Amino acid sequence: MQRALLVSVLILSSCGLVYELLAGTVASYLLGETVTQFSLVIGVYLFSMGIGSWFSRYLLKDLVPKFLEVELALGLLGGSSAALLFLSFGRTRIFQIPLFSLVVIVGILVGMEIPLLLRILRRKLGFRDLVSKVLSLDYAGALLASLTFPVFFAPKLGMVRTSFLFGILNAGTALWGTWMLPLQEKEKRNLRTKAAIVLTLLALGLTFADAITAYSEENLYTDEIVYTKQTKFQRITVTRYKSELRLFLNGHLQFSSRDEYRYHETLAHPALLSHPNPRNILVLGGGDGLAVREILKYPSVQRVTLVDLDPEMTRLFSEQSLLTQINGSSLRNPKVRIENADAFLWLEKADETFDVVLIDFPDPSNFSIGKLYTTAFYKSLKRRLNPLSIVEIQSTSPLFARMSFWCVEKTLQESGFETRPLHVYVPSFGEWGFVLAGTRKLPEYRPDLPPGLRFLNEIELDSLSEFPVDMSRVSVEPNRLDNQVLVRYYDQEWNRLLD
Repeated sequence: MQRALLVSVLILSSCGLVYELLAGTVASYLLGETVTQFSLVIGVYLFSMGIGSWFSRYLLKDLVPKFLEVELALGLLGGSSAALLFLSFGRTRIFQIPLFSLVVIVGILVGMEIPLLLRILRRKLGFRDLVSKVLSLDYAGALLASLTFPVFFAPKLGMVRTSFLFGILNAGTALWGTWMLPLQEKEKRNLRTKAAIVLTLLALGLTFADAITAYSEENLYTDEIVYTKQTKFQRITVTRYKSELRLFLNGHLQFSSRDEYRYHETLAHPALLSHPNPRNILVLGGGDGLAVREILKYPSVQRVTLVDLDPEMTRLFSEQSLLTQINGSSLRNPKVRIENADAFLWLEKADETFDVVLIDFPDPSNFSIGKLYTTAFYKSLKRRLNPLSIVEIQSTSPLFARMSFWCVEKTLQESGFETRPLHVYVPSFGEWGFVLAGTRKLPEYRPDLPPGLRFLNEIELDSLSEFPVDMSRVSVEPNRLDNQVLVRYYDQEWNRLLD
C-alpha cells in the first residue's frame, strides 16, 4: 500500500504541473507569446497553491473522502481547462477573467493535495520519513511532467487532448484511492459513483477533442480553416476566404496571399540589388518559401539555403498545392537546400559564407525568439559573411512598435554593421519595417530590378528609406543576450496598442 500511495503522489504532482503548463501555454497562444503571460500564470498559480495549503488546515474530519473529492474536482476542472479556455476566448470581452479564475481554482485544489495526503498518511499509516518521501516524489513528478509536456504531449496530442488525458489520470488515481485508503462502504460507493461520472465526462472530452478544437478555432478565425496542425514548435493554421489564404502561427497572422508580395518584395530585393552579383543566398526563417520565390527571380543565384526550425512548416509549403501556388513551388527548386534547425546553433556550426542573408524570424515577443535579435547572434552572423555581403532583417513595425524597430537597428550597429532602415505599407499589417545591413558602407541599388514584380519599382525602392516624423529614429538600447531589452520594448508597445 505504501508504494502504491507514493506512486499516486508521483502521478498527482505530474498532473498538477501539467495544468499549470497548459494554462501558461494557452495564454501565450491566445494573448501573445510573451514572458508576461507565463510569469503571471505561474505567479498566480503558486500563490493559489499557498491559499489551498492554508485552507486545508480547516479540514479536520473525513480527510480521506475530502482528499479524493478534491482529486476528482481537480481532474474534472484541470482536465477540461484547455477546452474551457479555447472555447471562452472570443466569447468574453476580457479573456483574463476566465483564465485567471481557472488558474486560481485549480491552484487552490492542487495546494490542498499534499497537506491532506500527509495528514492522511501520518494518521492512518504512520511510516517513517513521510515528509521527505512525499515531497521527493512530488518534485520528481513535476520534473517528469516538465520534460514530457514540451517533448511529447503538447506537440503530439495538442493542448485539448493533453488536458483531458491528464484529467483522466488524475480522476483515475482518485478512483484507485477508494481501494487503497480506508473508507466506509457508503463512502466508497459514493466516491466511485462520482469518479465514474467524472471519468465518463473526461473520456467524452478526450474522444471529441478534435471536434472541440475545431469548434474553438472556428470562433478564433473568421474564415474557413483549410489546414491546422500542432507541431513540436507551434500551431500552424491556414485559413481561406474566397481566393485569399492566410497563415497563422500560434494564432498570429504571418501573411495574407492578398498582399504578401509587398512584404516579401521589400524583404528580398533591396538586399539582392545591393550586391553586385548575388550567388549564394541564406534565408533564416521564412519556411513558407515566399522570400525564396523572390530570390529565384535572379539568374545569378546558384544556391539558396533555407534554415527553418519547423520541418512541418517547410513540408507543408513544399507539398500542399494551394500553398505551392503562392510560393511558386520555390522549396522544390533544385537550387534550394532546406535545413530544419535552430538558426542560432546552425550559424555556429556552418562553415561557408553567403553573399546575401535574408532574416525573416517572427517578431521578438519572447526571449527564445529575442535571442535571434541580439548582438551575440549578429556577431555570429558576421562570421558567415564576406566583405561584400548584404543582410536584410524583418524588424516589426516602426509605427506601432517604434522603439522595437529602432532597437533592431541599434543592435546591428552595435555589432559592427552599417545600416539602412526601410519600411513599407502592407494592408494586412500596416506599416512594417526592415533593416538593410552590411559590414561596409552600403552601396546604391543596382538598377536592374527583375521582371514580374507587383510592387517595387525604382521610385518605390528609393522611397522605402524615407521615414515620416512619427516613425523616425528614437533613442534605445541595443539588445544583448543577457539583457533582452528588445523583448521588453516589444511587450510594452504592442500591449499598449492592444489596450
